[in-house]
Amino acid sequence: MRSGENLLRSFRIYNHPVSSFDGNGMSLAQQHPDLRLHSVHIFVRDQERSLRFYVEKLGFELVFDARLQSGERWLGVSPPNGTAVLTLIQPKPESAESKLIGRATRVVFVTEDVAGKFREWSNRGVRFRHPPRLRRVNYRIDRSGQPGSQSTQMPVWGEIFTRFEDIDRNSFALVSFDAVTAAIEAQRRAHAEKLEADRKIAYELEIARQVQSRLFPQHSPACSSLDYAGVCMPARHVGGDYYDFLSLGPERLGLIIGDVAGKGIAAALLMATLQAHLRSQCAVRLDEPEALLRSVNRLFLENTAPSAYATLFFAEYDGNLRRLRYVNCGHLSGLLLHADNSVEYLASTSTVLGLFKEWDCAIAECEVRNGDILTLYTDGVTESFNEAGDEFGEDRLLESLRRHGHLCPGEMVNATLHEVRRFGANEQHDDITLMIAKCRNLR
Repeated sequence: MRSGENLLRSFRIYNHPVSSFDGNGMSLAQQHPDLRLHSVHIFVRDQERSLRFYVEKLGFELVFDARLQSGERWLGVSPPNGTAVLTLIQPKPESAESKLIGRATRVVFVTEDVAGKFREWSNRGVRFRHPPRLRRVNYRIDRSGQPGSQSTQMPVWGEIFTRFEDIDRNSFALVSFDAVTAAIEAQRRAHAEKLEADRKIAYELEIARQVQSRLFPQHSPACSSLDYAGVCMPARHVGGDYYDFLSLGPERLGLIIGDVAGKGIAAALLMATLQAHLRSQCAVRLDEPEALLRSVNRLFLENTAPSAYATLFFAEYDGNLRRLRYVNCGHLSGLLLHADNSVEYLASTSTVLGLFKEWDCAIAECEVRNGDILTLYTDGVTESFNEAGDEFGEDRLLESLRRHGHLCPGEMVNATLHEVRRFGANEQHDDITLMIAKCRNLR
């Protein structure tokens, strides 16, 4: 079919936006293939003159100004807040399309107030074929939607309509259906309410993100024999991963990483609870890590749902003794990469926090030598997967640590996370937290 003949088909262009979201605030177009009317071709004699008419007289907006490979220029205009577009095309003289200039376009605009729009546009110099008038219409509704099915004639109802022309005398219908008007108004109200609800959700999520960001370390306690850095990247606005650096005294540093079950707001609230318990108990049980963690487990158990739990790695580094004492509460093994490239795995020494009333832990310790690199992480690092379903895994993590071992901890964190994200090029499915500490070569 020639492009000019598209004008002989009927289009109804509704002067309102259409947008749908699911309960998570995600556009349904992100979940299902979208289908909508893109544009209707309107052939004009002079694009600049027509553009001024549609913008200045009708109040339309310019939505695109494109130049095709052929050199042909297309201008797209749209009603305010509309999703439909009229493409203003200036055809070549004597072409088939040029003969369609000044004809009825079969394009129908719907408005709630035909009389009001008639007065507004008439005052701006828009030419109407006749004033708005009432036309009686019978409609047959096919109730099944199947070919050959029975149709029922509905009661007669009113339609207010008129026709107007652009500067080239291309004509358009302007109508107001009673039922359609009500539907438009209801949809607009629903859309406005949805936009306001989405705005509030987005605002609250941003506030939650800012609040959670303040729960992570805001400064680095001094430790002359250890350089360290950490980062947390939630899969959503907020997440359930947690890391912390705590000053436990001169040349003593607490390194903590945890992973609360779940994602999103619920996990973030539990993460904040865990962080508060740990920091409060560290203040009163500084030299008793077993008692500290028993107290944290009890508080977490008493103040969360029965199914809530968290894994935790709690380590105390003593710079004077070059010793690391740690408790691994069901968390992934810490990796202590020695200067000779051998690896020491700091495995679990107790079960997770928050599930059991009768809970205890065991403390393990290891020596940390010059140039050793301690890495703590959550499963968002090693369980990041690519399009083939392969996980990044512990082996790739160790390869990355060895490859970037000459860098400072902050640069190592950035380089390793870059490799993780490049490996799992698709959407981030889990919170990612990584902490790296490197023992200095002190003289």
